[in-house]
Amino acid sequence: MTDLQISPRQLRFIIEQAAEMGACLALTRTGKLRPYLKKSEAFRKYGRPNIEHWIEEGLVTPRKDGGHSATWRIDRIEVEAIVKARLILLAL
Repeated sequence: MTDLQISPRQLRFIIEQAAEMGACLALTRTGKLRPYLKKSEAFRKYGRPNIEHWIEEGLVTPRKDGGHSATWRIDRIEVEAIVKARLILLAL
């Protein structure tokens, strides 16, 4: 097993991302943010190719309430966790 060496800047970035994730979770739980995004909102915010790739990989589970014409929705926390994880990996 090797020791992971991270700089103070990288550590600060990881902590910032964790704090943002915690804030998003708290705002969602208190009702200040909706827990789900419409699929079109997710496409706009994170890019259609990203969302479709994450769905294909099983990282994001789209949910549909109702029948044929019901709107797809994406869990905000699932998507935010993926985005934050990718940012952290890029920073290391």
